[in-house]
Amino acid sequence: MKKKYFYITLLLLFMFSLGAAAQENRAVGASSKEAIEGLNIYPNPVSSDRVYITTKLSQSKEVEIFDVLGKKIIHATITGKELNISELTPGVYIIKIKEGEASATRKLIVK
Repeated sequence: MKKKYFYITLLLLFMFSLGAAAQENRAVGASSKEAIEGLNIYPNPVSSDRVYITTKLSQSKEVEIFDVLGKKIIHATITGKELNISELTPGVYIIKIKEGEASATRKLIVK
């Protein structure tokens, strides 16, 4: 009887470790995209009509802003660092920035 419990416990530990390893591999695969080096979005929270986006490489950036429901509000490509957000009403938004092959997603608060 003790032998059965030992094997059942051993089997459960083995199955648990396989599940944990699978979850870990999935997380690594999901984050395989490059992050944007030196990304800075300011001011945040925003109280004016402009937000500034700077990076270490200073290349052109493709910027998308979504509301909390996932609806795309703004899609723009900027070559400098200034983005006009005058059409946004006060609230919380998600900003997605793509520079070359690297991308990043941040929260943007408009007052």
